[in-house]
Amino acid sequence: TINAGDYIFYTDWMWTSFVVFSVSQSTMLAVGAIYYMLFTGVPGTATYYATIMTIYTWVAKGAWFALGYPYDFVVVPVWIPSAMLLDLSYWATRRNKHAAILIGGTMVRLSLPLFNMVNLLLVGDPLEVAFKYPRPTLPAYMTPIEPQVGKFYNSPVALGSGAGAVLTVPMAALGAKLNTWTYR
Repeated sequence: TINAGDYIFYTDWMWTSFVVFSVSQSTMLAVGAIYYMLFTGVPGTATYYATIMTIYTWVAKGAWFALGYPYDFVVVPVWIPSAMLLDLSYWATRRNKHAAILIGGTMVRLSLPLFNMVNLLLVGDPLEVAFKYPRPTLPAYMTPIEPQVGKFYNSPVALGSGAGAVLTVPMAALGAKLNTWTYR
């Protein structure tokens, strides 16, 4: 059996998860990649970090699948290209920490939602998914809140990159601060 709630659930998940994950992933990448890159001082470390985080996401995807959701319900985020841009900004500015924070952080916040647009194409059609996988029963604290996507011109990419833009550079600065504590 299927009802409208199943279709709405999968549609809302696709949009909401894209926006929420764009913000959380860009900030996670900025903090972790800057931290490890400045710790080693080696351009390329950010890409290495993003590769490890991608593997962690594969594990999380498997966990959702084990809970009864479709395999393409959670898509693996595209972190590696943004991390490569971060490495490039650090390398091109001759290992300038502040340039890595400002330029690298800006490149992460602008590029990650764009690279993750591919994920919107890879998510299964919500109507087909609803027929194959009626929404699993969830406890109340895990039930998604219906998003008001219309207020943001129906663009999860714009909303994700806009919200990420506010946070990513300060998070990159935090990663540098956690590394050195002197900020020289």
